[in-house]
Amino acid sequence: MSRLGFYFDSSSCIGCRTCQVACKDRNRLEVGVNFRKVRTFETGVYPDPHLYHYSGACNHCKEAKCVKGCPTGALNTAGDGTIQHDKEKCIGCKYCMWNCPYGVPQFIEERGIMGKCDSCKDLRDKGENPICVDSCIMRCLEFGDLDELAAKHGSNLMQTLPILPSSSITNPSILINPKDCALNPDFVEVEV
Repeated sequence: MSRLGFYFDSSSCIGCRTCQVACKDRNRLEVGVNFRKVRTFETGVYPDPHLYHYSGACNHCKEAKCVKGCPTGALNTAGDGTIQHDKEKCIGCKYCMWNCPYGVPQFIEERGIMGKCDSCKDLRDKGENPICVDSCIMRCLEFGDLDELAAKHGSNLMQTLPILPSSSITNPSILINPKDCALNPDFVEVEV
């Protein structure tokens, strides 16, 4: 069975956060909770500074630490390789959040349970894209079969950047086309 995941083109992302806002709106998330988050980083120094953005959500990892850390089975790996969350089984213990090296699962206080990106499974079941993909004005995001995405976008794709945990920890289902400066290990996150 093929694995599904996200492709992100950091060389085209302008940091507009439309993907983040569309996801937040669709999932009716309260202030402070984001299933997709765009972060901005600076590298280099004057006279040669650089800026890049990273749009991150659940990486639907092959070795998902959140699934392994969930005591109730609320998190599980679906047949398409995505990590799905069963709200009925969730007790809000936060073990998934503590186990995920990417910090993806979020506690939704008003519901008393955890939540995370499910790659808009209900939309995908109807043949549509995840909302973040369709909302991206620069077309930086795609979702699909990882092998097909890799064939389409070339050989310079990565799963790890200096801002992310090593992909060897979880084997994430993400392919990143990095902006050159995103490979610089000397970076500072910019609060926007």
